[in-house]
Amino acid sequence: MSLKINDTIELPNNSARIPRLGFGVYRSPPNQCVQSVLKALEVGYRHIDTAQFYANESEVGEALRSSSVPREEVFVTSKILSPAGSLEATYDKLLASVEQIGGPGGYVDLFLIHSSKSGFSGRKHLWQALEKLYEEGRTKSIGVSNFGVQHIEEMRSYAKVWPPHVNQLELHPWCQQRTIAEYNKSHKIVSEAYSPIVRNYKASDPILVEIATKYNKSTQQVLIRYALQKGWVPLPKTDNPDRIAANADVFDFEINEEDFGVLDALDQGSAGAIVEAVVNE
Repeated sequence: MSLKINDTIELPNNSARIPRLGFGVYRSPPNQCVQSVLKALEVGYRHIDTAQFYANESEVGEALRSSSVPREEVFVTSKILSPAGSLEATYDKLLASVEQIGGPGGYVDLFLIHSSKSGFSGRKHLWQALEKLYEEGRTKSIGVSNFGVQHIEEMRSYAKVWPPHVNQLELHPWCQQRTIAEYNKSHKIVSEAYSPIVRNYKASDPILVEIATKYNKSTQQVLIRYALQKGWVPLPKTDNPDRIAANADVFDFEINEEDFGVLDALDQGSAGAIVEAVVNE
């Protein structure tokens, strides 16, 4: 499987394409976030993933404006966690994020519902606000995060845009979420992988260390490469400049079938989650 850092993937029913590797800024402190995003862009990332909850959207926007990389070459995602009191108020909340990132009249490339936990009416409310943002061109695509099969299926009852373009999930060898990952694949929904390096909790896992040693790569690089070969879009996060570069240096090797099978066999289902495994029924 020959992959390159500038590879992109089709989104369902959409002309936009999403870069195969992303850079996450989860809890990146505002005073650090600008520098981290600039470093990521410098070493070749063209996909930045933020959220209202991360409290650094304006810093991502500042980095985009400071970078020599043209805005249209960068794919930027944000997320909304919960609805406001009305559809209009929720839309205004979305628009505030877009303008923090893109400036007045700007746009984002993808906006996600961050969680399924606002109940049926909350999810419907959020999606309808996102559809309005999408119709107006302030986001190029819309999707969900931490949605199981039941949540995506229920959207058929109210969604004008279906399926969602993306479903962002916790995905790594110990938490492969196979039911929803297969469902996404069957509907051409892109599976984005957050926590692909398991927040380094597995950095000393003997099986992983053995495989990393074999390829002369770090355990983090093996996990990112694994996600890429699974067809997921990994979103590794770090504020360490050397690791930002190293996490993008995963396109000069390929995990062979045998080692890939060993990593696949580490799956613990929902027990392997460090953040959230979705409920599918």
